[in-house]
Amino acid sequence: MTDRPRLAVVGAGPAGLAASLAAASRGIHVTLVDSAARAGGQFYRRPAAALGALRPQALHHEWRTWERLRDGLAVADSVEHLADRHVWCVERRSDGFVVHALLGPDQRESESVRADGVLLATGGYEKVLPFPGWTLPGVVTAGGAQAMLKEGLVVPGRTAVVAGTGPLLLPVATGLAAAGVEVAALVESADPRAFARRAGALAALPGKVAEAAGYTARLLRHRVALMSRHTVVAAHGERRVEAVTVAALDGEGRVAAGSERRIPCDTLAVGHGMLPHTDLAESLGCRVEGLRVYADDEQRTDVPGVWAAGETTGVGGSALALAEGHIAGRSIAARLTGRVPDPREWAPAARSRGRLRAFSTLLDTLYAPPAHWTDQVTDDTVVCRCEEISAGDIRTAVAELGAGDVRTVKLLTRAGMGWCQGRMCEPAVAGLAACEQSPARRLLARPVPLGVLARAGEPQEGRGGEPGEARGGDPGVDRGGGPSEDRGGEPPEVLGGEAQEVHGGEPQKAHDGGSHEDRDGEPGEARGGDPGVDHGR
Repeated sequence: MTDRPRLAVVGAGPAGLAASLAAASRGIHVTLVDSAARAGGQFYRRPAAALGALRPQALHHEWRTWERLRDGLAVADSVEHLADRHVWCVERRSDGFVVHALLGPDQRESESVRADGVLLATGGYEKVLPFPGWTLPGVVTAGGAQAMLKEGLVVPGRTAVVAGTGPLLLPVATGLAAAGVEVAALVESADPRAFARRAGALAALPGKVAEAAGYTARLLRHRVALMSRHTVVAAHGERRVEAVTVAALDGEGRVAAGSERRIPCDTLAVGHGMLPHTDLAESLGCRVEGLRVYADDEQRTDVPGVWAAGETTGVGGSALALAEGHIAGRSIAARLTGRVPDPREWAPAARSRGRLRAFSTLLDTLYAPPAHWTDQVTDDTVVCRCEEISAGDIRTAVAELGAGDVRTVKLLTRAGMGWCQGRMCEPAVAGLAACEQSPARRLLARPVPLGVLARAGEPQEGRGGEPGEARGGDPGVDRGGGPSEDRGGEPPEVLGGEAQEVHGGEPQKAHDGGSHEDRDGEPGEARGGDPGVDHGR
């Protein structure tokens, strides 16, 4: 057993790793809980070792930062990494916290981790707005296509269209093209004139502007058609996607009449930005502002003993997540040992955080989905895939039954009552109902077997019921009881049920040895000796 303060970090992406190393180096015992088999989250997703990738760094443009994090984790004796744990609840008790996580791919057993403090670094997930044909096999999220390439060295098809809006589209299209996919078009709804009008603000981070320019240059070398101020109107096909119709947008965000164009393809990688994972924070009673978890200058939430960092406090890319994680780790190390932290200790990270937050806020305004995207959603388009609720069902609930918010639509139609509990369809339901999307308070962060719930809190034979003595003497882990969904490591959703199976069910192998950039969409390398500090030079 150890008498050192214990911290549970949920999520082993950039924020969770930076916080774990910062806290552990200052005397805190850290239990790092993550749903993935390996640390790194989405941003540092790597090919499986069995694939024998000769140059895994070719898939990343921040490999050196990852190496520093990886090496730091390897030598940090006071960091216990628990992989393949899917957190479903964080319980607040009078003497601290208990993190409940389902084990492994089967998720039939649960494990508990006891801690004096908790850091939520649960990441974000993709936002995808519906359109006719979006449920066809071959339609995947942009992040899903990226994950297949980065971890499996496979691509979703031979001919792809990358579409939607957001900084993630550029690196995804570039990666697919470098892997040998014919990228027929990159369809971006944002208006390039808006970027030109904000050139001065964008110049505050010239490295990111240069990065975007580099992606664009590579796409042009691959002869990829760059279609700005365009949107996907529909996907077509019988057994899988065979073509998409795209159209130009007018100044008000409506489809311009007569501008439709049909593009043959067998893959559509689509995304409309990212949303923070806030389930665990909401279940703990943390304040949520808009769709992000509130955190103060130390990354503390308004719940004592709970910190938050990374995409859960607002989507801003890996560099911002590293800075926030570093600050959180230092704050935690001080607070859990009874000291008042000195903000001067993390001043460089704080400056980086300020610049990166301002930049991400600007990008949010530039990459907003088309204002009238709902005009193209036909009544027979499925919106809630879990419950098979159509756009017509939702419109009827609003127009005829008086629904004026997402919750009422859910009660009247069952939209959002399925397996994903509305995580995929809530933005679309809110858009069709013409209401604001608000945080949905969920008691549990993921589906949990009833047997696990029945045993949660009961004394476990041989384990004493109270989380404390763990396997091998690890202080704070108990195999009984019962959430941890680290969203930093959770694979992105695949929209079409068989999207990854193309050409007779065999995934297409990416060409080995090609130069693939990392695909975070808003990359930025942490500089200096500490992986969590971006000095912005």
